[in-house]
Amino acid sequence: QVQLVESGGGLVQPGGSLQLSCAPSRSIFSFNSMGWFRQATGKERELAARITSSGSTNYADFVKGRFTISRDIAKNTVYLHMNSLKPEDTAVYYCHAYRSRDYWGQGTQVTVSS
Repeated sequence: QVQLVESGGGLVQPGGSLQLSCAPSRSIFSFNSMGWFRQATGKERELAARITSSGSTNYADFVKGRFTISRDIAKNTVYLHMNSLKPEDTAVYYCHAYRSRDYWGQGTQVTVSS
């Protein structure tokens, strides 16, 4: 059973920063890709950022220039660095991994509010 353990959500003021972490229960290289999706209340889940096993990254237009996805091989962890946060970034953020099927973390709440 693959587990994706997330951490790092919380409350932050507009313009602030947060870092999310996702540690899978097996090697990050055992997946074709890993990434972060988000789901705001009443909206569909959407991709924010993704990194492939080769290190290629792609971002949704709404996070380009503000969010960065990275990985620490030694720690077997994928990160989402979020800067210049806006109230509209408020959502539950889910770690995602793909290898023949989708794997999901439990979600972590990010709230951007003054």
